[in-house]
Amino acid sequence: MDYMKLLKRANDLKPKNLLSGERFEPPQADIIYSGNKTVIVNFGKIASAMRREKKHMAKYLFKELAAPGDISGNELIILSKLPRSIIRKKIESYMKEYVICPQCGKPDTKIVKEDGIVYLKCEACGAKKFIKKL
Repeated sequence: MDYMKLLKRANDLKPKNLLSGERFEPPQADIIYSGNKTVIVNFGKIASAMRREKKHMAKYLFKELAAPGDISGNELIILSKLPRSIIRKKIESYMKEYVICPQCGKPDTKIVKEDGIVYLKCEACGAKKFIKKL
């Protein structure tokens, strides 16, 4: 057999969903403004999609946005008027730092604390990454 026939045969035999190209996409932040406050209406849904506690994610956002705020049900209220683009970038940076595995790129991770050290542990590949404590 020549090379092209072997290549075609190999492509035909490999699993179809081997590289599906899927990329983890949490829900887009639904942001409204109320006076001098910024409200992320679907904050609970975003935190749930990332499998993180709302409190942890909120603490990160308050620190990164340098603004105080509060969680009210499934909404995050930030006591400052901030542009949508900055909030979305901070949510994306949270996802990169505290959700996505640096080894395999999957979102199947959890935050684990061992001997006072906080790790991001991947349930897909088993990798561990030291993360900053909030």
